Amino acid sequence: MPAVDKLRLDEALQDSPQTRSLLSVFEEDAGTLTDYTNQLLQAMQRVYGAQNEMCLATQQLSKQLLAYEKQNFALGKGDEEMISTLQYFSKVVDELNILHTELAKQLADTMVLPIIQFREKDLTEVSTLKDLFGLASNEHDVSMAKYSRLPKKRENERLKAEVAKEVANARRKQHLSSLQYYCALNALQYRKRVAMMEPMLGYTRSQIKFFKKGAEMFSKKMDSFLSSVSNMVHSVQEELDTEAEAMRVSQQDLLSGNESVYTPDFDVASPVINRNLIQKAGYLNLRNKTGLVTTTWDRLYFFTQGGNLMCQPRGAVAGGLIQDLDNCSVMAVDCEDRRYCFQITTPTGKLGITLQAESKKEYEEWICAINNISRQIYLTDNPEAVAIKLNQTALQAVTPITSFGKKQERLCPSQDVKNMEIPNDRMVPNEPASVPDSAELIAPGTPIQFDIVLPAMEFLDQNRGGRRTNPFGESEDGQKEDEEDSLLQQMFVVRFLGSMAVRSDQTVEVIYEAMRQVLAARAIHNIFRTTESHLLVTSHDLKLIDPQTQVTRTSFELASVTQFAAHQDNKRLLGFVVCDAESPGEDSKSAYVFESNTEGEKICYAISLGKEIIEARKDPEALAQLMSSMPLTNDGKFMLLNDQLEEDAGVHGDGQEESEA
Repeated sequence: MPAVDKLRLDEALQDSPQTRSLLSVFEEDAGTLTDYTNQLLQAMQRVYGAQNEMCLATQQLSKQLLAYEKQNFALGKGDEEMISTLQYFSKVVDELNILHTELAKQLADTMVLPIIQFREKDLTEVSTLKDLFGLASNEHDVSMAKYSRLPKKRENERLKAEVAKEVANARRKQHLSSLQYYCALNALQYRKRVAMMEPMLGYTRSQIKFFKKGAEMFSKKMDSFLSSVSNMVHSVQEELDTEAEAMRVSQQDLLSGNESVYTPDFDVASPVINRNLIQKAGYLNLRNKTGLVTTTWDRLYFFTQGGNLMCQPRGAVAGGLIQDLDNCSVMAVDCEDRRYCFQITTPTGKLGITLQAESKKEYEEWICAINNISRQIYLTDNPEAVAIKLNQTALQAVTPITSFGKKQERLCPSQDVKNMEIPNDRMVPNEPASVPDSAELIAPGTPIQFDIVLPAMEFLDQNRGGRRTNPFGESEDGQKEDEEDSLLQQMFVVRFLGSMAVRSDQTVEVIYEAMRQVLAARAIHNIFRTTESHLLVTSHDLKLIDPQTQVTRTSFELASVTQFAAHQDNKRLLGFVVCDAESPGEDSKSAYVFESNTEGEKICYAISLGKEIIEARKDPEALAQLMSSMPLTNDGKFMLLNDQLEEDAGVHGDGQEESEA
């Protein structure tokens, strides 16, 4: 080993520039050693951390190997040979984990600890002595400067002695600190060699000890076990290679087929149809109603099982019953401008489900299969032979029917005439027991108006200005007298759906028929957007007010409203009939249909109350009795339907919302 450079201690007192220059070289060497030691310590700590992580990882690995036996595999549990092999491997890993834990402890004691002690003891000592040497040198320089400024002419012996004593103390302190600093730097040149070698010596010995123990533990008893496991893995790999080759050949055969298997309706001109099916499975589109006139189509997997039609959504474990096909009828229909649609009808004549196939072949085979099943052919001894005999009958179900009649039939179900339920036991007049024909209520082909504002009314509004109405009772001069007279003011948010002329106003059935025709016309013509308005119900009239400008769009005298009702199923639909006298002896009747944000029965109740107020005004005692039975506001008006204000307060739009009807 080469000689070690040293600082001369006998030159410490003189503190010459040459000595200081050599000292700076030693200081630079100590700074470099400090940086390198920190980096080396980080590397060793990383090795120690990895070994600790190895201990935790092997412990977790052993637990996972034992957990294989408890796994509930979808294709059955693993075989016993696999379970026993993994359990043996778990024991081996546990034994290795003991060795890894011992190795981690040895690395901490023999590798990491010595380098930490060298950094904290030797390097920190050198840094501290360097700071003390710098302070002593500064004090010596200050005392020498003070001694040099002593006066020559007026020499003071006492002052001179004090300054000389101060210089001597500072020089002695500097000499002592420099000697200690020089000794520490000289010793550091030896200690750094020990500090670099000792940790690596401990690391190497720990690893050798680890490998020796591992070899002694596993070399003999593991050979036969590893050999058997290797043979098992090799045999499984051979089986995998054979199966992979077979799947590759099968894949090529499947891909080399005709393109018709990918293209729907590939042979639409002359499809090959099997009309003798008593079982069928495949994907179909199912029609679902989401509203009165809106529908969605969902692609689902259907299959027949005995006399039942089953449906199984994608991802479901099993299918569910959709339709009992015994004695059902199936027919092709035109539905929403879609191809290959057919409908299943129950034995009682009730419409069942509407389905759509993806091709003409599937379409006709599904119809034939359902026809065969509905005749309970599957219960016979030879179902296919019976199906062949009935083949001609099954073909008759493939004839399409017109869609408009079916739509009208679906949109106009038979309903029993019921009295409308109104709060406080107020009811509209009872309906007659017999339901009149629709032609007696509304003339066939009657046009429907989908906008509440007529062009003539728009022209008048542009030339004379609209009349603004405040729904809270503060009206303009033109309406002041009427509004002060009104004992009822109630506002509702509504959307106009349509209006049409009617023949009769003697029954609420005319309102239900108008609702049906308006909604059907909107569905046929794809009209789904409506205009929002505020319907103000007073004891004089009904006003439709623009929510943005507060301009009255139109109004109806309450006395001219002869019928009003809410829909029996969709409570948010309501309508009323207005009767206007066009000429003496001739009345014009029109039905108006709206959709509200709340229940239509509440609006009907408000209209009913307004009509009662009109009748009660003829008799002061009846009016007083009516006012005493109802809560009043501070200004003497009827207060009703308090929850309506809260529901309507949060409903504000741009006037072009999409109707939920």
